[in-house]
Amino acid sequence: MKCSAIITIPARLASQRLPNKMLLAETGRTLIEHTWINASKVSNAIDVFVITDSHTIQQEVQRFGGKAIMTSVDATSGTARIVEALPSLPDADIVVNLQGDEPELVPSAIDAAIACLKEHPEAHVATLVTPLREKEALHDPSIVKVELTPWVGECSKQESGALNQTWRAITFSRAAIPAAREWQDSLLEKIPPLFWQHIGVYAYRRSVLKNWHHLPESPLSELESLEQLRLIEAGEPMIAVAIDQVASGIDTAADYSAFVKRFFDHKEKAKR
Repeated sequence: MKCSAIITIPARLASQRLPNKMLLAETGRTLIEHTWINASKVSNAIDVFVITDSHTIQQEVQRFGGKAIMTSVDATSGTARIVEALPSLPDADIVVNLQGDEPELVPSAIDAAIACLKEHPEAHVATLVTPLREKEALHDPSIVKVELTPWVGECSKQESGALNQTWRAITFSRAAIPAAREWQDSLLEKIPPLFWQHIGVYAYRRSVLKNWHHLPESPLSELESLEQLRLIEAGEPMIAVAIDQVASGIDTAADYSAFVKRFFDHKEKAKR
């Protein structure tokens, strides 16, 4: 199925846990620039746009040569911000939602989400998941878990191994799902995995975004503060691509400090 794709990066300054994080620049580049650089390397996308309600972020994006689209401050989520900007975006068939605080997500992972949606016309949304192997992470509410089942569709290609398989997202939660009635640590090592971590990247068909405001309200989405549950409750088929990389989103000062350390460690290794 031939179709074009663009990447959008919703970004705002009003972060509760780490204010102004998009403009933090201890590496010599702002956080939003790091994310934009990775997004620009995605081969399946024809362009990248930062979607923001901040003139300061807009000016920063223009400084490093990116494209920024302004929206109102009323958007309640990253996807809602993209929906507002949709009339100003190119008429691409697929629109990727990449959070501005995901500077380390490898371009190949985003490429995989786009490619999967192109290959599966029966899917409306594609997202990314990775096996969850740590008990502490399973019970951490800041880490979103997802229950999966193998994707069944006339165009699906089931291969051996969890990371080569396409999956259908059943539901998402901040709680530990699925819940084991009798816990054993060995459950974390099962192949294919029983527990999955969600990576908050979405490749939407444009038609889904056009219909966003017509989707019914979702009590579960509001309860868990997870916008993807609105899609699940509305019955939108969501396909999940399994990758072996855990991208470290930047939510706190500690997260950012760890990112800065990894950046300079990698830079030092590259010199050797």
